[in-house]
Amino acid sequence: MSTERNSFSVRLEELLKARRMTQKELAEKAEVTEAAMSHYIKGDRTPRSSVLARIAMALGTTSEYLMEGVPQSYVDEIGYAKRLIARNVDQMTTAEKREILSILLGDREG
Repeated sequence: MSTERNSFSVRLEELLKARRMTQKELAEKAEVTEAAMSHYIKGDRTPRSSVLARIAMALGTTSEYLMEGVPQSYVDEIGYAKRLIARNVDQMTTAEKREILSILLGDREG
């Protein structure tokens, strides 16, 4: 096994320090054992999605940030865009839908 830590474990440790929280405190808040938390921080293991969500909540962040480094502001903007499109899709013309697809696919000219 590689001794190099994964990005998840690095972000987890950085957030622990930033929140001035101990591994024990995080383990308690996330409802996992201290041993499991130690493995996550060392990069030996990756938590299941349900545990990941509890860790993110305890740290005041998102699972997307912990796993992929996606900032909260980006997650919020994407979520807003999805809701906006979903609410208005029935009123959109085919041309408007194609324009959105073009933007998402990166085919739009400046």
